[in-house]
Amino acid sequence: MGVMTGAKQICAAAITLGALLGTGAYTFKYAEGFSYLSADPRACVNCHIMNPQYDSWQQAGHHTVATCVDSHLPHAFIPKYIAKAENGYHHSVAFTFQNFHEPIMIKNNNKVSSDESNLASGTRQPPTGIQ
Repeated sequence: MGVMTGAKQICAAAITLGALLGTGAYTFKYAEGFSYLSADPRACVNCHIMNPQYDSWQQAGHHTVATCVDSHLPHAFIPKYIAKAENGYHHSVAFTFQNFHEPIMIKNNNKVSSDESNLASGTRQPPTGIQ
């Protein structure tokens, strides 16, 4: 066996890239990835582990004026989507490998963001159901 020629290398790269893109697109659709780009609180319960927090939010007095995004992410556009990307990555790894604490616990950087968001909105306290 010799070294691959240019045409074979291009074909192998195209097949590899197609497989990676196809797997990524399938995973994104299966995980309802587009829902995480919205501010809809139902995106938070795409995984069952967040059901108690979502139920608690629905019963809380602030549910008519603040969504999960309002309370747990920065309000500025770029920092918000950076936080969403970081959280999405960490959540996908944690749930894929079942490597997370139960009950679910907020990470320190998310707690700081949550505290800042709640102070900015006048809530001053994290919503119930957060540990």
